[in-house]
Amino acid sequence: MNLPATRQDQNYLFDTQSISAWGLLRLREQLENGLPLTPRPYLALAERTGLTEQQVMQAVSQWQQQGLIKRLGLVVKHRTLGYRANAMAVWNVPDDRVSELGKALAASPVVTLCYQRPRRLPNWPYNLFCMIHGIDRNRVQSQLEQLVLEHGLEGTPHAVLFSNKAYLQRGGRYVSDR
Repeated sequence: MNLPATRQDQNYLFDTQSISAWGLLRLREQLENGLPLTPRPYLALAERTGLTEQQVMQAVSQWQQQGLIKRLGLVVKHRTLGYRANAMAVWNVPDDRVSELGKALAASPVVTLCYQRPRRLPNWPYNLFCMIHGIDRNRVQSQLEQLVLEHGLEGTPHAVLFSNKAYLQRGGRYVSDR
């Protein structure tokens, strides 16, 4: 019988004498589909995988500590909710200000995502990305103008890109490549 490989001398693996290796594999597969929308999602995962609720919570916690799971988040189908005026503002911010400015922009209630990415010179000089989801395009543009004024970005090179297509949104893939 083939079992997932384990080595007891490494701290990132589980004691498969007390936790089923197959249960852990099933748990990783289940996590690809997201957390169940129930009051006790870890219990639901436990029932689906043959593990206990405590084992599921322990595994998820350990995988987060090890960096196997970077974060647990929510994927919102914003277009289904009527948010069709979605703008990505991209900024060319001096490297020594990007962290400070990113935190300030992220704290704004109109900003739904804010993150740093490397520039791709010569064609893409932008290193700070800021997303605003909205229902009305004019309102989103007004919100962006307000952000520019509030954060002193009047002279900072930037572009505003409104999305016209929704791409597949999904969480991490750990086991399958469906």
